[in-house]
Amino acid sequence: MTTMYGIKNCDTIKKARKWLDDAGVDYQFHDYKKDGLPEALVDQWLDELGWEALINKRGTTWRKLADDLKDNMNTTNARQVMLDNPSIIKRPLLDTGAQKVLGFKADEYSSLFAG
Repeated sequence: MTTMYGIKNCDTIKKARKWLDDAGVDYQFHDYKKDGLPEALVDQWLDELGWEALINKRGTTWRKLADDLKDNMNTTNARQVMLDNPSIIKRPLLDTGAQKVLGFKADEYSSLFAG
């Protein structure tokens, strides 16, 4: 089962969900704010993707972090920041079971779900 992780009111999530719905892809949506964010899941993502890929440095959540925290970001700090502020995680995070894809690009989704 494909799972999309994110925040319901995010514009990029809305676009990605519309794409999946229009393409007839069966998926489940996991909303960080409503469904929570298990520590084990964060640890798995950090191991597979790395904090540099997971942290959205273009969003307001990143900009609101203390400069010393941003300057000294590492896996340990990123883990805690993600657990405290799930909105800092790049969206969407799509887990097909076989692979994980960060962000939404229609052509990437088309390749992923071709056939």
